[in-house]
Amino acid sequence: MELIEKGPGFRSGLKDLPSHINGQTIAAGLISTIFGCTGPALVVMSAAQTAHFSTADTVTWIFSIYLFGGLLGMIMALYYKIPISGAFTIAGATLLGPALAGYTFQQAVGAFLISGVVVLLIGVTGVMGKIMKWLPVEIVMAMVGGCMLKFGLNIVTYTTKDYVVCGVTVLAFVLVPRVIKKFPGVLAALIVGVIAAALAGEFSGSTGSLTYIAPRVVAPAFNAKLILSCSIPLAILIIGAENAQAMGVLKAQGYNVPANAMTVVSGVGGIISAFFGSHSSHIAGPMTAICASEDAGPKEGRYAASFINGLTFAAFGLIASYAVGFIHLIPVGLTYVLAGLAMINVLIQSFRDAFKSGKFKIGAFFALVVGASGVTILGIGSAFWALVIGVVISLICDQKDFARKEEQAA
Repeated sequence: MELIEKGPGFRSGLKDLPSHINGQTIAAGLISTIFGCTGPALVVMSAAQTAHFSTADTVTWIFSIYLFGGLLGMIMALYYKIPISGAFTIAGATLLGPALAGYTFQQAVGAFLISGVVVLLIGVTGVMGKIMKWLPVEIVMAMVGGCMLKFGLNIVTYTTKDYVVCGVTVLAFVLVPRVIKKFPGVLAALIVGVIAAALAGEFSGSTGSLTYIAPRVVAPAFNAKLILSCSIPLAILIIGAENAQAMGVLKAQGYNVPANAMTVVSGVGGIISAFFGSHSSHIAGPMTAICASEDAGPKEGRYAASFINGLTFAAFGLIASYAVGFIHLIPVGLTYVLAGLAMINVLIQSFRDAFKSGKFKIGAFFALVVGASGVTILGIGSAFWALVIGVVISLICDQKDFARKEEQAA
C-alpha cells in the first residue's frame, strides 16, 4: 500500500481548472472563505487575547494559519482534482486561550510543532492511527464541547453588559439569514455589530493602528506541561475531527479519498506553519464540506471551489496585520459575542457527536464537565485531563461499549 496515493497530477489539474471555474465553484469557494475568515479568525484572536500575546504574535499566527492552510488546499485540490480544502482547527483554537495563558509565544509554537510531528507520525506509521480508532470519538467531542462551552456562555455574559450593541449583533445573526437566504449569519452579525459599535462610539483607538506588521519565523521553545495540554489534544482533533469529517464528506460524495496523503500533508503542513506561529495547517472539515457539496456544481469540477477557497485564504493571510488591527478596534465584549456566535454550529455538532450514539455516555459526560471546568492539574490544562478522565471513567462504566467497539474492529 502506497504511503501517498497517486492522483491525476498538477498538470492535469491546472489544464482543466479554467473550464471548471464558473458561478457555482466561485460561489462555493467564496462562501467557504467568508465562513473561515470571519468567525474563526475572531476565535483565534480571542484566544490570543486570553493568552496575552502581543499584536505581532497575533499577526504572525493569523498570517500562518491562512497562508499555509490556503496553500495546502490549493496543492491537494490541483493534484487530486478533488475538492480538498486546507485551513486550521477552529475547535483547537478554542482550547488554546486558557491553556496558553502564562506561557510565552515561543513555548506555544513549540507545542504547535510537536502537534504537527504527532500528526505526521500518525500518517507515516499508522501506530497512532490504531490509538485513534480505539479512542471513542464520543469522548473526544465531549471534551471539545466542554472546553468550548465558555464561548457560548460569553454570548449571554457580554450581551447583558452591553445589550444595545451586542443585542443588535445577536439579532442580526438570527434574523438576517431568514430575510436574505444563504447570507452567513456570522457575517451579518459582524457587519451590524461593527456599525452599531461605531454609532455608539465604542470603538477604541484609531485607524492609525492599522499598520503593516510583518510575519516572522518564531524559534520554538518546549515545555512538557504545555505539550500535554495542547499538542496531544490538537493532534487528536486534527485527525479525529477535522480530517475524519473531510474524509467522510468526500466519501459520501463518491470521491476516492486519498486518506494517507491527507494525513501526511496535515502533519507536514502543521510542522512548517508552526515556525510562523500557526497552531495547525491541515485538511479542513467544514471548508471541504462546502466545496464538495452539490451546490458547487458537477462532481468532476468541484475541486475548482477548493482552489478558489485556498487562493482567497492565502490572500487573507497576507493582509493579516490589517485584519488584526481592525479587530483590535472593536470593543472586547463585541469580539467575544462574535466569537461565540461563530462557534454555535461547532458546539452543537460537538454535543451531538458526543451523545447521539448513546455509547460511552458516562465517559463522555465526565469529559464534558472536566473540559468545561477549565481545571488545571499539575500545570496541565483541562483538555488533556478531560480525555484522560473521560477514558478512565468510560473503561469502568461503559465496558460493554468498548467490547462492541473491539468486536467491530476485529
